[in-house]
Amino acid sequence: MESYNLTNTNLKDTGFGYTLSLVGGKYKMIVMYWLYEHQPAMRYNELKRCIGNISFKTLSNTLKELERDQLVIRTEYPQIPPKVEYKLSARGLSLMPILNMMCEWGERNQLNVQQDSSVKYEMSE
Repeated sequence: MESYNLTNTNLKDTGFGYTLSLVGGKYKMIVMYWLYEHQPAMRYNELKRCIGNISFKTLSNTLKELERDQLVIRTEYPQIPPKVEYKLSARGLSLMPILNMMCEWGERNQLNVQQDSSVKYEMSE
């Protein structure tokens, strides 16, 4: 793992900070997960049903942010009633191995914490 000197460095100016700015937030990774699981594309209401407890406004804003960051592609079909589909872009797909690794880590470590609730984690220097 490469070491970085972060003294007097803004977190947002690092690769780590940039990545977090793209996937941070309550629903961004969840939206990306569902789009990944339901390839090639999903419609808005289908995505909303999969996520469950998310408001129309929150999902709309999340999708707009992901589209702005070029992680999601929005395709609008000129028909009546209007049809819009969302899918992960190549850039969004490139993040999925990282998100999968985070999920795997969480599954492994969540089990360890549940098995021994007396475990305390401390950061070492």
